[in-house]
Amino acid sequence: MTGGGSTTPPARGVPRAPDRQDTGHQGTGHPDTGRPDRRRHDREILTLAVPAFGALVAEPLFLLGDSAIVGHLGTAQLAGLGVAGTALSTLAGIFVFLAYATTAAVARRVGAGDRRAAVQQGIDGVWLALLLAVPVALLAVLLAPQVAALLGSSATAAPYAVTYLRISALGIPAMLMVLAVTGVLRGLQDTRTPLLVAVGGFTANLGLNLVLVYGAHLGVAGSAWGTVLAQSAMAACYLAVVVRGARREGAALRPDRAGIRACARAGGPLVIRTLSLRAVLVLAMAVAARLGDREVAAHQIAMALWSFLAFALDAIAIAGQAIIGRYLGAGDEAGARAATRRMVEWGLGSGVLLGLLVVLARPLYIPLFTADPAVRAQLSAVLLLVALTQPASGPVFVLDGVLMGAGDGGYLAWAMLGTLVAFAPLALAVPAFGWGLAGLWWALNAFILVRCAFLFGRLRTGRWLVTGAVRA
Repeated sequence: MTGGGSTTPPARGVPRAPDRQDTGHQGTGHPDTGRPDRRRHDREILTLAVPAFGALVAEPLFLLGDSAIVGHLGTAQLAGLGVAGTALSTLAGIFVFLAYATTAAVARRVGAGDRRAAVQQGIDGVWLALLLAVPVALLAVLLAPQVAALLGSSATAAPYAVTYLRISALGIPAMLMVLAVTGVLRGLQDTRTPLLVAVGGFTANLGLNLVLVYGAHLGVAGSAWGTVLAQSAMAACYLAVVVRGARREGAALRPDRAGIRACARAGGPLVIRTLSLRAVLVLAMAVAARLGDREVAAHQIAMALWSFLAFALDAIAIAGQAIIGRYLGAGDEAGARAATRRMVEWGLGSGVLLGLLVVLARPLYIPLFTADPAVRAQLSAVLLLVALTQPASGPVFVLDGVLMGAGDGGYLAWAMLGTLVAFAPLALAVPAFGWGLAGLWWALNAFILVRCAFLFGRLRTGRWLVTGAVRA
């Protein structure tokens, strides 16, 4: 695998893990002045965050590429793909803990100077992904019609949704393996390899879809097969990286029950966190749907833009997972605090910049989404609220990543549940009191602020600063 270690030179551009004996000033700044070495932290953050952003943007391009190709087959086919895509995106969201928990655990061991244990931890995460994938794939095949109906698929779109879901189920093992190995590489301070694999996977997916949908005349089934083949190729690339890294570090490839159980325990709280976040988004969409067609159309566009902005901010959070896990594994609390402070500054600055872009560029991008003057008016007003909350969203995303890197999943789960409890009555009051779409987005802004309060509150306590190769 790429990255630094005590016996293996780091990959180009990947920071070497600090050795225990060298952590006296690691992350705290210049030894003579005591001032934080911001430039070094900036290099660390950018080295990890920029490739991570590229990989994050490349992943949703899978579905966008499928949509562009399938859209020319007909409205029913595109609607079926939309339903299936929603189901698969939700599935990926639920199992994203395979990446997040693995990043934190691997980074701790890298920081502790035990690269072999770091790779072994990653292998245990991959085995957990495969063990989960088999029953999930089977259920996806068996319950595809019920899932399509639950998501409101029409009678004409349902057959296409079922076809896409059943074929895509064959790619679930590859999808979960990709999540797990991505977490391993991030923990090893390598975000370049996931970027290269993601870009290659998207390119292959696009080419295969064109050939199978139009060349082989397989329609929606061809699109699904193209995605499965592209995901399988990505998983194969990652598997080669894992095997090579295990042989170099002397780690065993066979499954270890204790290690797999530890991965599952670490990921459990993150599942609760993710489900709570999904519940907020689903509730917001359900409320928007009750307000009217124009309102739900404007909300859908605003939410798509909000999600895209989240990718930029999430890139810094991913850097935080890797960097903080490494510092705490090395026993360097001061370094972890200094890096966190700098990443929060990055998050705040990025949020301000993105907020300004959202407001100033509205005349350029709003016409791209809709020609309806009423929807444009609603969207323009809502985007002011989206922009308003970006400066708070930046630190929120960063601190979420920091606490994940610290292995503080239990607190994140309770904090997100608490945020959901605070958001739900506000959202439900919107249609009851006639507050309209603007009222819903004020509620979403409140959701961000409550989440911000929870995370900064935890940061101040210092209880997340648990050092060592394994979080006790």
